[in-house]
Amino acid sequence: MNRNGLRLLVLADSRSFHTERYVRQLRRQGCRVLLASLERGSTLHFHLRRVGPLKTLHYALSRFQVKQLVSRFEPDIVNPHFVSGYGSVVSWPWLRLRVPIFTHLWGSDILVVPEKSRLHHWKTARGLKAANFVCADSEYLLSKARRVADFRAPSAVVPWGIEREFLALHKPEYQIRKPLKMIVARSHEAVYRNVMIVRALFEQIRAQSVELTFPGFGSEYHQFRTETSTMVGDSLRFYDRMPRNAFMKFMAEHDVYLSNSALDSSPASMIEAMALGLIPVAASHPGLTEWLDSSSGFVYDADSENALSKIVGELSESQNTFEDMRRRNLERVRQNAVFEDNVARIIELMSGLTG
Repeated sequence: MNRNGLRLLVLADSRSFHTERYVRQLRRQGCRVLLASLERGSTLHFHLRRVGPLKTLHYALSRFQVKQLVSRFEPDIVNPHFVSGYGSVVSWPWLRLRVPIFTHLWGSDILVVPEKSRLHHWKTARGLKAANFVCADSEYLLSKARRVADFRAPSAVVPWGIEREFLALHKPEYQIRKPLKMIVARSHEAVYRNVMIVRALFEQIRAQSVELTFPGFGSEYHQFRTETSTMVGDSLRFYDRMPRNAFMKFMAEHDVYLSNSALDSSPASMIEAMALGLIPVAASHPGLTEWLDSSSGFVYDADSENALSKIVGELSESQNTFEDMRRRNLERVRQNAVFEDNVARIIELMSGLTG
């Protein structure tokens, strides 16, 4: 290992905000990082060329470029993110990278991709078996990965977490306002089922007992606007993409965080909301239980619009400020989900592979 810190070749989607802040924090903690990506995002990266006209082969055919990068950059660790994509790129035995592979699981690469076809399952399993270390953000995700492949590499659970500076935005007072200010932080994609939220709450929205704010983006955004306008007109609020610090301040202005996601590994935006002092409300699914239960927020049957409507109705009329619950949530985040601390832990785990 170089005395100036770990040299890391990170293979990840350069469009992803998680990639951007992860790489930035690695560098702040002394690592020398080269990010390589097939995607064309705004985060500075080495452009892996898309070889051939078939999109399904782009990852597989990028393995030759990755081998060249390893030879030229001489990293201490190769760190693929998304095991069914970049994890499979570095899993070809004949590549002989001779560098430890520290693989990050992201969620859908384990929860969704292996179910698409036998080929997808095979690629994901091969990526897991090639890893020298597997890092997940929840025990649930790690256990699901072990069902995909009986890999023998050591593993750890490290949540993404929230940056320490934003803990200061935790609500100084816990009054619940009228109308109840609720934010949905998941973009308009099928898995997040945002239309169902409006169907469940349209009476409260019309009565102006709740003020509901959604992202103004996502592949199903325009469809969402069309469907919901027939229910509640222009009563919904929307926000555009914004810088990290601006969004944290914006989210902290709300009373309730709401997610209707059908699946998650560890819901990063909910952990952030818990740190900020919002009351978390979420649809039940297995990946939620490590962070949310009756002591930390409100969980409802994922298929029950009535259950969601009842919880929100009770919150909007309640005199309870849930002060103890929100303080416990903040303390739990302090202990387990401060981003800088968790990146430091990842660096320590990586260092253990360099021997």
